[in-house]
Amino acid sequence: MKMEFMGKLPIPQEIKRQYPLSEQSAAIKADRDRQIAEVFEGKDNRMLLVIGPCSADREDAVLAYIEKLREVQDKVQDKLIIIPRIYTNKPRTTGAGYKGMLHYPDPHEKPNLIKGVIAIRKLHMKALDTYGLSSADEMLYPENHRYLSDLLSYVAIGARSVENQQHRLTASGLDIPAGMKNPTSGDLSIMMNAIYAGQHSHTFCYRGWEVKSGGNPYTHAILRGYVDQEGHAYPNYHYEDLMRLLSLYNDSGLENPGVIIDTNHSNSGKKYLEQIRIAKEVLHSCRYNPDVRKLVRGFMIESYLVDGCQKVDGDVFGQSITDPCIGWEKTEKLIYDIADVL
Repeated sequence: MKMEFMGKLPIPQEIKRQYPLSEQSAAIKADRDRQIAEVFEGKDNRMLLVIGPCSADREDAVLAYIEKLREVQDKVQDKLIIIPRIYTNKPRTTGAGYKGMLHYPDPHEKPNLIKGVIAIRKLHMKALDTYGLSSADEMLYPENHRYLSDLLSYVAIGARSVENQQHRLTASGLDIPAGMKNPTSGDLSIMMNAIYAGQHSHTFCYRGWEVKSGGNPYTHAILRGYVDQEGHAYPNYHYEDLMRLLSLYNDSGLENPGVIIDTNHSNSGKKYLEQIRIAKEVLHSCRYNPDVRKLVRGFMIESYLVDGCQKVDGDVFGQSITDPCIGWEKTEKLIYDIADVL
C-alpha cells in the first residue's frame, strides 16, 4: 500500500470536549433549527439564504463577513433566515489544488488535518457564540460530520457526491436539512433518488459502527445547473425547470417538497455577478405561480467582502481564493431587494 500514515485524528467526542458548546449557544442553535425546519414544513413563509464565501479560507475575514450578515439579519428577520455559508472543505475535480480550511488551516502552509479539524470547529463555534448564527457546511467527508454536528443548521451534498451511498445514508441520520445538489450531468433522477434515500431509514457502517438512521424528512433538492459532454454550462433555475421539479416531487410522494436555488456554479456559468439577476428571476417565477413559491425555500449565494477572486497566495482581505464571489456592497443590496420582494 503506497500510503503513509501521518497521524491519528482525535475522535469527535474528544474535540467536542476540548471545544465545548455553551448551553446558551446550544439553545440558540436549537431555536434556529426549529425555525429552519418550519420553513421546509411550510409553516413559516420566510425564505432561507445560505450565503457566504465559496470557501472559508481564513477565520478573521470570515468572521468580519458574518458580523455584517448579523446586522442585516436583524433588519430582514421577518422575511429571511440567513444561514452563513462556512464551507471548510473544497471539492476538487482532479483532486489537485486548495482543498479548504480542513486541509489547510493556514492556506500558505502545508496541509495539517489535525489542526484543520480544530480550526473549522473553532470557526463555526465563533460564528454561533459571537453572532448567534448557526451555519452551513458542505458534507464532503461524511465521517467528519460529527466534528461539527452540534454546530451546523444546514448541510449540502455536492454535485460530485450526491450519487455516493455513504453521503446519502449519512444524510438520512441527520436532524437538520440536507440539500442534495443535482449532479454535474444535470440528471434530476439521481438527485431525486438521493432525496428518497435521505428521507428513509437505513442500517449501515459509520465511523466503525453499525448504525441505524431514522430518515431525514428535511432532505431536499438544490438546483445548481449542469454541464454537457463538451463542458458547456446550462442553467436549471428557469420557470420551466422549477415546474419540472415540482412535477417530479408530486410524483414522488416525498415529504416536504422543497428546493434551494444555487445562483452560482453552472447556473451562472461561473459569472458571479449573474447571481443577482438569477435570484430576481426566480423571485419573479415565485410571484407568478404560488405553487412555485411554495417549492422554492431559498437561495444559495456565493458572497464575500470583496468582489471577484484571487490566487491562494493573494493578500486581499475578504476576497475569495477559490471561485469568485459578489462583494459586500452588492450582497447587502441583494439581500434587501429579496426581502422587499417577499
